[in-house]
Amino acid sequence: MQVKIGDSVLELVEGDITQQDTEAIVNAANEQLRVGGGVDGAINRAGGPQIQEEARKIGYCPTGRAVITTGGNLKARWVIHAVGPIYKDGRHGEPELLASAYRESLKLASAQGIRSLAFPSLSTGVYGYPVTEAARIALKTVREYVKEHPEIQLVRFVLFGQPTYQTFAEALAELQGGGG
Repeated sequence: MQVKIGDSVLELVEGDITQQDTEAIVNAANEQLRVGGGVDGAINRAGGPQIQEEARKIGYCPTGRAVITTGGNLKARWVIHAVGPIYKDGRHGEPELLASAYRESLKLASAQGIRSLAFPSLSTGVYGYPVTEAARIALKTVREYVKEHPEIQLVRFVLFGQPTYQTFAEALAELQGGGG
């Protein structure tokens, strides 16, 4: 599924983020930037030790922020490590922190001259964020950013599994229809 936002494209695909040919991919990182499971583990396994070596030198990234490293052995030249919130109940700043993690990733991409990047669904795995809420926040945040930053030509959400893809597709259709 693809939509145009000004001169930019927002795309949803089901697949493996480590195989993306975008200039950057976004990693669902933890604050300590240590290799974890899920998306983080997959990116570090596919990209090789260089990613983790650079992340170790950076050392820390607070929730709602992002840092950048090389892409190592990945097709993508860069990995943006975004730290989304651990979901408690949605009333402890989680929506704002999740939106911030996406926005900060996009700001890093703009600053680095990156024109295409791929996101996973941040915070919806072991961090427990409900996918429906997370999808709305992610898509709204990205849409607002690229409206003001046409240098980002492609934002691709690479979603793991048909249920997550379907949830994002429904949220995007709702957003495009004026529901957000």
